[in-house]
Amino acid sequence: MKSVQLEATSRSEVRKKSALNSLRKEGRIPAVLYGGKDNVNFHVGEIPFSKLITTHEVYFMDLNFGDKITKAVISDVQFHPVTDRVIHIDFMEVFEDKPVTIGIPVVFTGASKGVLNGGKQREKLRKLVLRALPSDLPEVVSIDITNMKIGDSIKVKDISLDKVECLDNENSVIIAVKTSRVAVDGEEEIVAEEEATEEAAAE
Repeated sequence: MKSVQLEATSRSEVRKKSALNSLRKEGRIPAVLYGGKDNVNFHVGEIPFSKLITTHEVYFMDLNFGDKITKAVISDVQFHPVTDRVIHIDFMEVFEDKPVTIGIPVVFTGASKGVLNGGKQREKLRKLVLRALPSDLPEVVSIDITNMKIGDSIKVKDISLDKVECLDNENSVIIAVKTSRVAVDGEEEIVAEEEATEEAAAE
């Protein structure tokens, strides 16, 4: 999985609300790094961080404190309830010899036969929660849907990843191809299913 560098500045003031608000007014986001020997309080730039979380890609964060670089993953992001600005970030330190748990994007490749015959593609999971050593984590989970027909689904248990454990429920549907209002599978015309039946079949 790719890494991106993020400039980080240590902070001594931890709890004073006025100090934290002053940081935010300066375009900085208070943050905490967990997982190491001691928790580390610091702040990062709002603009560079916002660019990273508005993309669908997932990265390791190389937090650059000037005298050292610490690899981490984002564990939690808090947003302002009105403005949606990021107001706090929790990072978890990454060690090469310890497994990491992180959500990895799902990418669908190919053109489903069922969709080409008029079916409707239902994407249920856009990310899978994976646990593995940092060096074994993929950038994306790629799923080929070319052979999916109307009525087919792919569940978590159908996905096999080398040296990687998937923590999602094994019966959770990742993607399904359902009947549209009128669809043709081969030469047979299929009448639309009721919405409730459609959802139940995908579970």
